[in-house]
Parts: sequence; C-alpha cells; structure tokens
Amino acid sequence: MHIVYHPDVSQESQIFLLDGEEAKHTVRVLRKKPGDLVWVVNGKGGWMEGEIVFADNKKCNIQIRKILEMNQPPAHYLHIAIAPTKSMTRFEWFLEKATELGVSEISLILCRRSERKIVNMDRAEKKLIAALKQSQGLHLPRINEVEKFSDFLKTERNGQNFIATIIDETKPLLDVYNNGMPATVLIGPEGDFSEDEVSSAIEKGYQAVSLGKTRLRVETAGIVALHTLMIKNQ
Repeated sequence: MHIVYHPDVSQESQIFLLDGEEAKHTVRVLRKKPGDLVWVVNGKGGWMEGEIVFADNKKCNIQIRKILEMNQPPAHYLHIAIAPTKSMTRFEWFLEKATELGVSEISLILCRRSERKIVNMDRAEKKLIAALKQSQGLHLPRINEVEKFSDFLKTERNGQNFIATIIDETKPLLDVYNNGMPATVLIGPEGDFSEDEVSSAIEKGYQAVSLGKTRLRVETAGIVALHTLMIKNQ
C-alpha cells in the first residue's frame, strides 16, 4: 500500500490536506482516487490507515480510518554529528541509511578540514522523509543546520559523548558505549579532525574512540558508528 507523510496527523477520523509534491505523486503518478486506502506516517511514532476522500491534480484530502501504531521514541537517543562530504551523493546516501537504521538526530558540523560548507536543507529533509517511508520507520530524525565545530561543543549533551578519530590508542566504540544510554558521536571530515579539535572535544567531556582498524570514508564512519550503537541496544 502507498505511504504518505504528514507531520500533523495523529487522531482517528481526522481529515487532512495533502498537497505539494507528495499529493502530485499520489494522484498523478500513482493515480490514487477517492475510496483508495493509503498508509499515513507522521514521523512522530504514528502509523495509520487512511482513505482518500477527495482528489484533484494538485491536492487530496485523506481521512484517518484506523490508528495502527502510536509509539514513543526509543529511550536510547542516538545523535550523529557529522561533517558533510564534498560529494552530496555520498552524503545523501548517509542520510538515507542513517534514517533507515533509526538515528534520532543528525547535526552538520563545519570542521577545520571540511570541504563542504553549505547543504541544501530542504533537499536533505526530503531525503530523510523518503527513507522513512521506504523503511516503514515511525520516527523522522531531526536534522540541524551546518554549525561550526567549536559552537557545537558549547552545548551540553545528555548521555555518553564520543569523538571518532584515527589517532592511536583509542578504545573501540563497541567496548565503551553502555547500551540504553543516549549517545552523541562526532564524525570528522575527509582527513579526520585536527589535533586541536580532538583536544577541544576531550576537554568538553567527549571520549575519543575507534571505529575499527581501517580508515573509513566519512559517510561509512557515520553508519558504522550508528550501527554499533544500534547493536548494543538490541
């Protein structure tokens, strides 16, 4: 069954307007019409069954027929703060896979060696929504605008905080993360964090960790870190 996304739907019998690209795809491409059923996800834990009650070429009205699931976010809040890659194709791959795995929040950090300073946030949000629907997830991750690394460190984070780096004598993330805890992991740009950045993070309470013996691409490192946290929480 086709899945539509709307963030403000949560009640049975509620009728909501679906417009924009989502409505055009539903009506024009998939040729959905009044009486057809769709699944509705709100990105806040809600999974519902809806019926199209009106449709034209630009919009449609959908009535919620049944609440299938209404779940709270998991207790283990997982936050990946990552330097966007020079290649947007690679970075969008990270956004998609992180959403599929169940990341809670993604922050974009600007580091000394960063090669990309600007990210199209509207496009990034659309990638997250598409991945949420494709994976039939319930919670849409929060994504934050690009922020200087030094400014990101000024905000205190709950739970355990880590900085992934290739410097020697760091313990594996798998060994030091305590399952069930909220966690933030910093992932640097191509060429890794600078020594000053690693030192600044450690001074703020972040623990330097390793993601393995091989050097990983930025987007791969982000997924490995997230998957490691997910494994510990299963």
